[in-house]
Amino acid sequence: MLARGFKAEANRIVTEVRKEIGLSPFDALDPHKLALHLDIPIIGLSEFLNEAPAVHHLLYTESTVFSAITVFSGSRRTIVHNDAHVLSRQASNLSHELSHGLLLHPPTPALDNIGCRHWNQDIEDEATWLAGALLIPEATALAIAKGKWSVSSAALRFGVSCAMIRYRLNATGAKKRIHRAS
Repeated sequence: MLARGFKAEANRIVTEVRKEIGLSPFDALDPHKLALHLDIPIIGLSEFLNEAPAVHHLLYTESTVFSAITVFSGSRRTIVHNDAHVLSRQASNLSHELSHGLLLHPPTPALDNIGCRHWNQDIEDEATWLAGALLIPEATALAIAKGKWSVSSAALRFGVSCAMIRYRLNATGAKKRIHRAS
């Protein structure tokens, strides 16, 4: 559950970040450019292909089991991501990890003391929300709902999946807001 006021704060972050990198709400966000702006290196999982046999498995056999992770060295963040995913999925994965950085989420262990995956649902929900807003700002969702672009043409224009467009239309209430205004 997102904290009260988080969505408004996320919209302020999106507006500020997009302004810093010279983007309007109607420009596609390139997560690699945002990472460069934030000084967060990105490494594709394929760069480790010759170093660990498990990487081949994660890239090609069960590519859905690993998307991306932020690795810390002190306070320095580096993102390792599955570069075998389609570009629209990579954009979502990278934006999610970059959102953790923008929100200054602290490092947490990947596994707990008995080897189970450590998961903080609150910070994951925040990063998911902010990532979607970075890729498809509220103003963009409203423009799509008004018919400026179809779902598929908006997905192509903004480098995201149709599922991301639909998620943002629903999450922002854009369709309902347009329907009520007419």
